[in-house]
Amino acid sequence: MKQISLTNNFSVSPIIHGQMRINDWRLSSDELLAQMKQLCEWGIDTFDNADIYGNHTCEGLVGDALALDPSFRNSIKIITKCGICIQSNKFPDRQIQFYDYSYDYIVGQVEKSLQNLRTDRIDLLLLHRPSYLLNPTEVARAFDHLHQSGKVLHFGVSNFYSHDFSMLQSYCNVPLITNQIEVSPYCLEHFENGNLSYLLEKRIRPMAYSPLAWGKLVHPDCEKSHRLVAELDRIAHELDVDGIDKVIFAWIAMHPAGIVPINGSGNLERIRRSIEALDIKMSVEQWQRILVASRGVRLP
Repeated sequence: MKQISLTNNFSVSPIIHGQMRINDWRLSSDELLAQMKQLCEWGIDTFDNADIYGNHTCEGLVGDALALDPSFRNSIKIITKCGICIQSNKFPDRQIQFYDYSYDYIVGQVEKSLQNLRTDRIDLLLLHRPSYLLNPTEVARAFDHLHQSGKVLHFGVSNFYSHDFSMLQSYCNVPLITNQIEVSPYCLEHFENGNLSYLLEKRIRPMAYSPLAWGKLVHPDCEKSHRLVAELDRIAHELDVDGIDKVIFAWIAMHPAGIVPINGSGNLERIRRSIEALDIKMSVEQWQRILVASRGVRLP
C-alpha cells in the first residue's frame, strides 16, 4: 500500500492500527509482536496509542512486545497522546476526569510513554482533547523542548475544532500535522461544523477513529443506525462487496480531505478487509445516499 504523506518527511500507512483495546485481545507479548509484524507485511506500519489506554497499560504492552525484537521499532511509526487525566485506582486522589496541558505535565507524560513503549522517540504526539485551560505558550514550549531533544518527531491534536487548531498553531514553532477526529457514516459532526473544510483549506490530513461508530453500524440499536445499515447493505450489493464494513471504509477514504481511517480491531481478518476496502470505487451518488441515510432528510 502506498504511504500517506502528512509532511514532506513523514508518512503513515493508509490504514492505521488502533491499539486502545489491547487488553481485551488477551495476546501474549509474542503474539502481539507477531500481529504487528503481520500488519507491517500488509503495509500497515503505523500504530495508534495513548497514555491512558487500558488504564495506563496499553503502551506498556506494546513496549513489552517491542522488547522481544528491538530492531522492529525502526520498521514502524508510533502515535500516542497525552492530556487526559482519568479517574483511576492509580490516582486515588482525583475526584474527576480532567485535562492538563501544562509544560510539566506534557513533558512528564512523554517521558512515561517513552519508558512504557521501550523507545527513544515518539513519531507523532497528539494532544488528546481541547481544554479551556490550554495555555498555548506552555504547550509550544513543551513541544519545542521535546522536538529539540529528539524525543518527539512530529506533533498534532485530537478532537480539536478548527478554531482550537488554528489558535494553537499560531503559537507553535513546529507544525501541527494532523487532527484525529471521530468520523463515520453515523457521526457527521466534523462534516457539519466546518472542521473538515478547515483541514482541506490548510492541506492537513485528518485521521478518523471509530469508523464503525463504536459498533452501532455492526449492531444497530436505533432508528438512525438501522436506516444507515439498510442503505449500506443496498450499496454493498450494488458494488458486489461482501460486507458493509468495506463500504464504510471506502466511504471515509473517498472524502477529498484524504481522511486516514483507524482500525481498532484485534482481528487480523477484519483489518485485512479494511485494506481491501481502499480499492472499492463508489459513485458520487452512492456516497451521498449514505450521507442522506445518516441525516434522515434529503439534500436541499
